[in-house]
Amino acid sequence: MDVKEFYVSIEPESVLDLIQTHIVDGSFSGKVIDVYERIVGNQQLVVCIIEKYYMRSSNRASLTITVDNLEGKTKVHAVASGGGEGAFFRFDWGAGNSFVNSVVRALEEYIIEN
Repeated sequence: MDVKEFYVSIEPESVLDLIQTHIVDGSFSGKVIDVYERIVGNQQLVVCIIEKYYMRSSNRASLTITVDNLEGKTKVHAVASGGGEGAFFRFDWGAGNSFVNSVVRALEEYIIEN
């Protein structure tokens, strides 16, 4: 399991657009599984689940991205999992790290300091 958490200078819906463009549209096997969104007033929470096949681990990995602006700025929390081989062998040959870092690369120009 690999985790990244950071703040960006754009709204949650823009984060999802960039993730769609850079991670899913640019991938042969990437697919959005589900998007869950809640809006209350000016506050928004979005959970997006993406799945992608990694040849290096011969398995599909899952990426769960939670985006919210509950603190007055947009926070991105990305978790990659499920890329390990077999039932007991959790080593994923770097697929999880690559998957979660794809979120950072897609949003890097918008990342701000905490």
